[in-house]
Amino acid sequence: MREGNSIYEVEPWSIRESSFDPIHNRRGETIFTVANGYLGMRGHFEEGLEGAGINALNGTYLNGFYDSADITYGEEAFGYARKRQTMLNVTDSKIIELFIDGEQFNLLSGRVIEYERILDMQHGILSRHVVWESGTGKQVQVDTQRLISFDNKHVAMVRYTVKPVNFTGEIKLISALNGKVTNEISADDPRAGSAFGGQVLHTVQSYEENTFMALEQRTTETEFHLLCGAEHTLDYDYTLSTIQEDERIAKAFTMQVDEGQSVTLDKSIVYYSSKDYEVDHLLILAQSTLKEVKANGWDALTIKQKEYLDEFWEIADVNVEGDELLQQGLRYNAYQLFQSVGRDGKTNISAKGITGEGYEGHYFWDTETYMLPFFLYTKPELALRLLEYRYYTLPKARERAVEMAAEGALFPWRTINGEEASAYYPGGTAQFHINADVAHAIIQYVEATGDQDFLQSKGLEMLIEISRFFLSVGNWITGKGFCINGVTGPDEYTAIVNNNTYTNIMVKDALEFTVHELTQWEELTPDSYLAMHSVMGLTEEEIADWARAADEIYIHRQNGLIGQDDSFLDKGVWDFDNTPAENYPLLLHYHPLVIYRQQVIKQADLILAFYLLGEKFTKLEKVKNYAYYEPLTTHDSSLSAAIHAIIAAELGNMDHAYNFFIESARMDLDDIHGNVKDGIHAASMAGSWLTIIGGFAGMRQYDGRLHFEPKLPPSWTEYSFRVQFQDRLVNVNVEGNKTTYSLVRGEPLTIEHYGQEYVVAMTQPLEANNRDLCAIVFGLEGVVIPVIDEESETIESAELLPGVEDLLQHFADHNIAVVLASHRSDAEEVVEKLGVRQYFNRIITSDDVEFSKPDPEIFIKAANAVNIHPYHTMVIEDSTESIQSARQIGMKTIAVSSLTRIDSAHFTVPGLDGLNLETMIRWMQLP
Repeated sequence: MREGNSIYEVEPWSIRESSFDPIHNRRGETIFTVANGYLGMRGHFEEGLEGAGINALNGTYLNGFYDSADITYGEEAFGYARKRQTMLNVTDSKIIELFIDGEQFNLLSGRVIEYERILDMQHGILSRHVVWESGTGKQVQVDTQRLISFDNKHVAMVRYTVKPVNFTGEIKLISALNGKVTNEISADDPRAGSAFGGQVLHTVQSYEENTFMALEQRTTETEFHLLCGAEHTLDYDYTLSTIQEDERIAKAFTMQVDEGQSVTLDKSIVYYSSKDYEVDHLLILAQSTLKEVKANGWDALTIKQKEYLDEFWEIADVNVEGDELLQQGLRYNAYQLFQSVGRDGKTNISAKGITGEGYEGHYFWDTETYMLPFFLYTKPELALRLLEYRYYTLPKARERAVEMAAEGALFPWRTINGEEASAYYPGGTAQFHINADVAHAIIQYVEATGDQDFLQSKGLEMLIEISRFFLSVGNWITGKGFCINGVTGPDEYTAIVNNNTYTNIMVKDALEFTVHELTQWEELTPDSYLAMHSVMGLTEEEIADWARAADEIYIHRQNGLIGQDDSFLDKGVWDFDNTPAENYPLLLHYHPLVIYRQQVIKQADLILAFYLLGEKFTKLEKVKNYAYYEPLTTHDSSLSAAIHAIIAAELGNMDHAYNFFIESARMDLDDIHGNVKDGIHAASMAGSWLTIIGGFAGMRQYDGRLHFEPKLPPSWTEYSFRVQFQDRLVNVNVEGNKTTYSLVRGEPLTIEHYGQEYVVAMTQPLEANNRDLCAIVFGLEGVVIPVIDEESETIESAELLPGVEDLLQHFADHNIAVVLASHRSDAEEVVEKLGVRQYFNRIITSDDVEFSKPDPEIFIKAANAVNIHPYHTMVIEDSTESIQSARQIGMKTIAVSSLTRIDSAHFTVPGLDGLNLETMIRWMQLP
């Protein structure tokens, strides 16, 4: 079933293409990629796709297998990145060409009668069914299956089945390995393709014996060796020949096949490289593995594949009831992440996974900030592998710090081998926050797993070097405190600024954690601490400086806002109204200086800090700054939508959150940005998972525990997910107004649900309401008393409106907190005179706030005054301005208006005399 603008059939566990689309073939090649974190094959057909102007990128890649070349600059300067690194398109091993009585099978010739391609995410298999008619009218059925093993990273297999439909004749299958491969040359878009202009992977030796064949190749600059081998099993009598030409070797299987008789060729494939093994061992390893795979056969591989994925889906699956489009999108995203993650501690996840050549296969901060959390809570052992990659490259990070005249270590902005590969330093090296992002990932991992072995053997070493780096590049400025100048934050439309708030707040957290853990280590195991102290050359003065810098780090505040940096709020605002839609993304249409000097944001920056370290900001700060910064954000980066969805959901703006979520959840399946042809958007895929868990379920990890604030999007009936935390597995199910927490395994776990502490145990699931009516905030004029005409009336003449006192008494009887929030400084005197002061737990007036409505400050202070979460608070007001202010922070609203409905309110009533508590409770729990 296809819905709305969906490109592919909407099915819960598969991606189905029901017709051959040569125009968008390259998009399909990305979508139907199969991979295992080490090896990835795009969905290019086994027989190839040759034709004039065909839109294709035939790619096979090994995670972290790259070549280098000098970066050419028009003008050079000290410290510029010197070498580019490009993940290589390697030996094409999936080739199986079909000839029927001499006519070659090609979907661009003849006639396609039936076509279907399916990626099965439960079994990890890509399959294709075609019925094709040749130019002479001969019809053949072709069924292919492709698998890249999760169980053995070196192994892939293709099963190719052919059946003559209306003829008896010669079937020839040519299985080839082609070493004459190149990467695509990048055009005008710096995000796509590579800078290599020709072949850099060259064949040095070929091998063949019976049905075995192999090519050994070597990269030009890095001199890595790669051995690609293949073996074959055919269930039919055949004659065999070997074809060798240039850098291609092939085995030809020729058979006479009767009409209706099927022939199946199983092609077993392996890749081994000198990055992992000695060159002299590559051929032996390939032959040994192929012998075992061939002996065990296709069925054994598929059984292992299913077992591996069953284990993954048991924890990683997010189930959404009421939205099949999103259900499919979420599963596809999780599957691609699982296919993309490096598992050996020496590789990472590139921005495009192993699906294409965009960004040259480089690793970015995306890993620690977006993708690692997905694995942290689903497969923490893979999160550990990603952190080990950073430790593996720590020596090169130390070298980079020296080059940057700094102490400690500086991790690269974009890299494969650990060296900086970003040629544009304002948007690359200047993003020092990469160090703080790595530190944050270490902190989250250690808190979530309790892995003290990692912390003491690797984590603290990285944290110490990160702390040293920031202390050496920062300085104390009188009147400000500790400042970090000349940096670029996550917003790449604002470069080389002073005191980027995201960077500074992340650095503060890293320094605090490092000092705390070192202090703890010294207290608990002084001997081992002293040994580490000596090895790292630590001094107590150094640690004291880190603590002081954390305490005194500068955060810019101006006009009630937090500055994205020192100067952002002083710039002119970008002219969005007169910017044509075709001029986005801005980076492709305007000089960087045009963008840098204006208030325009590419992606979440300060808003990202609200998510990662939300506990360090107040609700009011989040509301006001989100309202200011989001309209300035172009979302030109695929990283942006998910973070804005998360914060919008936290603030109760579910419509806004849901719209952003849809973009991230199906960004690639629906090709929203029109560039999935270059590879998936891996970080955005992780962002869709984060939006469910961190946005709609409101999960945060801090102070050593999980905190939840679940909400249910209006179009859904239910959603559920699982998270691993501190050796426990917790199932979270959100349905209606209720969340059920079930402990699947492990000891009882303390969590917080909307600020209330609960213990989840295996003996009894915990059920908690998501939205209870716990507090009421009343306006004064138009709600409690009539609106006063200051020219003809006095406050002394005011009387209670009908129904007010009865309703207040009802709230008091049911222990519901009541707050009066009014712009009038004499509000307390008014209710005293009217004899209802005793019903109000607190009174907030204009004297208590800095900003007036529509700023929501008065409503936040009202909720805080009675220690009730805004989401559990209802506001009764009479003006659109007040209603909109309350809704900004997620409060339910009732408008009192006898003449017209106030559209921005959740509910409108003519007066309070017809309102009762039971109705308000029911309204409170509605979506």
